Amino acid sequence: MDLLQDLAWRGLIYQQTDEESLKDLIGKESISLYCGADPTADSLHIGHLVPFLTLRRFQQHGHRPIVLVGGATGLIGDPSGKSEERNLQTLEAVQENVKGIQKQLAAIFDFDGQNGAVMVNNYDWAGSMDIVTFLRDIGKHIGVNYMLAKDTIASRLETGISFTEFTYTILQAMDFNHLYENFNCKLQVGGSDQWGNITSGLELIRKMQPEGSKVFGLTIPLVTKADGTKFGKTEGGAVWLDAKKTTPYEFYQFWINSADADVVKYLKYFTFLSHEEIEGLEKSVQEEPHLRLAQKALAEEMTRLIHGQDSLQQAIKITEALFSGDVRSLTASEIQQGFKDVPSFNAGDTDGNLVDLLVAAKISPSKRQAREDITNGAITVNGERITDTSYVLQETDRIEGQFTIIRRGKKKYSLIKY
Repeated sequence: MDLLQDLAWRGLIYQQTDEESLKDLIGKESISLYCGADPTADSLHIGHLVPFLTLRRFQQHGHRPIVLVGGATGLIGDPSGKSEERNLQTLEAVQENVKGIQKQLAAIFDFDGQNGAVMVNNYDWAGSMDIVTFLRDIGKHIGVNYMLAKDTIASRLETGISFTEFTYTILQAMDFNHLYENFNCKLQVGGSDQWGNITSGLELIRKMQPEGSKVFGLTIPLVTKADGTKFGKTEGGAVWLDAKKTTPYEFYQFWINSADADVVKYLKYFTFLSHEEIEGLEKSVQEEPHLRLAQKALAEEMTRLIHGQDSLQQAIKITEALFSGDVRSLTASEIQQGFKDVPSFNAGDTDGNLVDLLVAAKISPSKRQAREDITNGAITVNGERITDTSYVLQETDRIEGQFTIIRRGKKKYSLIKY
């Protein structure tokens, strides 16, 4: 199976400009291709991943990826998918965001060897261009009627669109033209919402480059969930690649909690597992869904890819400790990850009396109920069941001197901090 057939099998092709010619081109030579992201935040989230992972699939087949972070376009704002104007960010904020995103993308690609990836920032060529040069050399080639026909622009005409966002598609077209001239880049990959911007690039190259210059566009479908809810969101918000925003444990949990109706699609979109491996996992979903082998494989592949093997092992350790209740084996940093959203209580000057602590931390509603909970065996301290109502927490009950984990019943955890 060739590369485009593999992408089609995975469901990764939404639109492309000339399938037969592209298939012929990548079958004959190694090409350069690019995908970009605007630094609207200091981290990407998992919704950004699929086009970049598709770029990596091209690299695995011998092609050279160009990874673009939009230091210039990020200052303007893409109207695609937006019903109103974006708030403009400062140059300093965008530059900081660029650094964070470049670091994350650097972990996904191989930058060594003949087809090693290239990292670029469009601020390097667009940031210093004066307005007259932009209007004469670039704007002259893109007709207003052509731009008005773009869905992203047409959909905003009634509610309003500034000249700033109106010109965004030309800036992105300029990127493709620059990369074609300087890196012989012949293909742009993007999400389905980028089709209008990608085809603007093809139009500009057709007008500015010698006759016969041939470039291509390919878009990836929007990732959706079977139940209709938005992909990549949890109760805490977006699932970020930055470990400080979304811990590796939370990242792992997002994938392992994938629904049976979604998990095979996610395996195809996001992982580099073979067709045979994915088909085997699909069979497992159908015949033995209780084992959740597909979800485990997905969670392991994605956490290893973004956070590395050590963080994956840590996420698995936290997951197993929470499932078994054996939390004493966790380190303080692992507790911070696994219990990030658990109710917490600062012990302060409390004397450690367990009954008093249960009431103070609102684990039990009253001292009488606290005594009953202890007597009935409903309370564990760091995984150890306590049935003595006179129990006083000791120094040894503080994990690394920082935390004590109290559980009431089977699932209600509370974190005591010191």
